[in-house]
Order: sequence, then C-alpha cells, then structure tokens
Amino acid sequence: MNFYLNISSHVFSLWLLTFLGFLIALLITYVSIPSLVMIAKRKSFNATPNGRTSHTRSTPILGGVVIFAGFILSTIIIAGAYFNHELVYIFSGLFILFIAGLKDDILELHPRNKLTAQIIAAALIAVLADIRLSNFHGLFNLHEIPYLPSILVTIFVFIVIINGFNLIDGIDGLASGVTILTSSILGIWFWKTGNIGYTVMSFTLAGSLIAFFRYNVFSKKNKIFMGDTGSLTIGLVMATLTTRFLQLDLHVEGNMAIQSAPAVAVGILIIPLFDTLRVFTIRISQGKSPFDADRQHIHHRLLQLGMTHLQTTLTLLAVNLAFIIMCYFLQGIGILWLMVVILATASLLSRLLMLFVAKRTNKVISTKYVSAENLETIYKKRKMLRLAPKAPLVKEPEKQAQVYNKTL
Repeated sequence: MNFYLNISSHVFSLWLLTFLGFLIALLITYVSIPSLVMIAKRKSFNATPNGRTSHTRSTPILGGVVIFAGFILSTIIIAGAYFNHELVYIFSGLFILFIAGLKDDILELHPRNKLTAQIIAAALIAVLADIRLSNFHGLFNLHEIPYLPSILVTIFVFIVIINGFNLIDGIDGLASGVTILTSSILGIWFWKTGNIGYTVMSFTLAGSLIAFFRYNVFSKKNKIFMGDTGSLTIGLVMATLTTRFLQLDLHVEGNMAIQSAPAVAVGILIIPLFDTLRVFTIRISQGKSPFDADRQHIHHRLLQLGMTHLQTTLTLLAVNLAFIIMCYFLQGIGILWLMVVILATASLLSRLLMLFVAKRTNKVISTKYVSAENLETIYKKRKMLRLAPKAPLVKEPEKQAQVYNKTL
C-alpha cells in the first residue's frame, strides 16, 4: 500500500512539475509577444519579403527572443534541481546561438561565423555536459566508440539538426509545429523512463512554441517570426534532447527500451533531416553551393500545389507523425533496415510531390515564355500556384508579357 502511494505521488508530482513548466513557458511567451512586436515595429526589426520568401508583408522577426526567455526561465524555475552540472553548459551553448541568431536577425552574420558558433555550442554540450553519441547501438556492428570520435560525431549531428530546423523555418508555423510535435514525443519517452529534468525541458519548449505558434499563424495585429534567434536555439535544444534520448536508451529496460533507436530518432526528426538532405542534394547536383538559398524546399512545393501556409504545415506535421508511428511499429526490423525504409518512403513521397507539382504547373504554363494573349489567364492561376512575384502592370500586353517572363 505504501509502495502504491509512493508511486502515485511520484507520478502526480512529475505530471504537476511538467504541467507547471509547460504553463509558465506558455504564459511568459504569450504575454511578452505583443510588447516585443510593438518594439520591433518601432525599431524596424522586420523581415522584408524578397524573391525567395513565401511572405508578402514586412513582419517583426524577433520571436526567438521570447521563445528563448520562456523556455529558459520555466526550465530553471521548475526543473533546475533535477539536473546535475549539464544544465549550465546546455544553457551556455544556447546563449551562444542566441547571440549569433540575434546578430543575424538585426544586422547580418556571415555563414562562416554562424557555423563557428554552432560548433562551439555543440562542443560545449558534448564535452562539458557529456551529452554525446558514445554508442552506435549496433549499427554496422559498432557499439562503444572512442571518446574523441564520439565528440566529433556528436558535433556533426548537432550541426545537421540545428541547420535542419533553421532551413524549415520558411513558412508560418512549420518550424514551431514540428518542434512542438517532436519535443512532445521525446518528452513522453523521458516521462515514461523517469527522467524528470528532460521531461520538463521537452514540454517547456513545447509550451513556449505553442504560444508563438498562435501569433505566428493566426494573429494579424501581432504576427511575428522566430528568426534565426529562434530556429537556431530550438535546433540546439532538439539536438540535445535527441542525443540524450540515444544516451539514456542504452540503459533502459522493459517496454520503454527502444530498439533501433538511431533510426527511430531519424524518423522523429524526418521533416528537418530529409528536407535538408534533399535540398543539399539538389543544389550540389545543379553545381550550386549547398548553402545557397532557394525555393527547393518541400514546403515551397506544397505551396505550389495551392496550399496555404497552415495547410502546408498541417500536412507536413501529419507526415511527420505518420513516420513516428511507422518507426515505432517497425523498430524491431533493425537499425539499417529501418533506415532504408525511412529514406525509401521519404524519397517516394518527395518524388510523388514533384510529379504533382509538375502536372499542376503544366496545366497553367506549357512553356517558360508566355504570350500577351494568355497572360491574363496565367495571372489568375499564378496567385494560386505562387509561381513568381507579380510583375508590375503596364498598358501594352506585349510589354506586360516580357516583364512577366523575367520573373519566371
């Protein structure tokens, strides 16, 4: 009886701590955003539309500041006592990327300097917090790996995940929505395995982003973007949570021990990871730098099908959830085979998407160059397809067609 009461008390206290952390993070972010929007507008800290963005209005870009504040404060208040030394170094790494992202949002930061900041932040967490990939879980018959290679592999994985979240931050709600989903999934696993600190950390991140999601997607008066300040920091948190999941799973027994954990982690983060792999492959095959910005992302292709930002975000969240469920049920087939299934499924879906986009585009434009006669029809279709910025109107149809062709 006493044992039952102790277990019940522990479960209740864990749920209460998690809920309080979630609620504090949500309230801090929710209450702070309107004031930040007002300041950003006064100081002109805005994202201006350009040829590769999916937005048409200048919008405040410092949402990452309140996401960072809500997450940090709520985690310290609620879960600070449940960490050892590692929380100091996690937050130190976050602060480095926070400063780098803030400078990039307000001024401009060279990509080399941004990468340097990511390496330093990842190294802090891997070396000083000892949150690192020390075991390959049997992938290619590899298990324990030496210390130095494990640090290097961890830094590489951190950089991939951070940039993955940075790259999907191209439409309303996508980066925040994916993080809400993935951090909650990891948070449930941490809760089931009794890791209070990381449970609270997962759900405080989700709480901050739910408040941000509301303003980013649904608000007109106080609409705000997270900017690099937000995407870099949430990417680092997700890299930390994912790595900690892979570390702790090695010592978990019973139903919550995840088989093929590295492949399951890839499935959880499938949207940022596969989109990054996909656009880098396309850019390199076209002879471009993999870091050149363009409109090759999956979310851009869904927009070309006529979807709104919200529809695109919800579609990708549904796909992400489907991959998580698939990985959970197929975890027993082994890491390598599950990786093959994940990549094959993602590649097939990507190929089908490209075929749909090409088919829909061909219904509107059969050739790149258009005549004055069919220009009016194309203008009517173009808003739906988001094929190109609207060309300035001129009186003569022939000149109008020439101007339009230059925008394609």
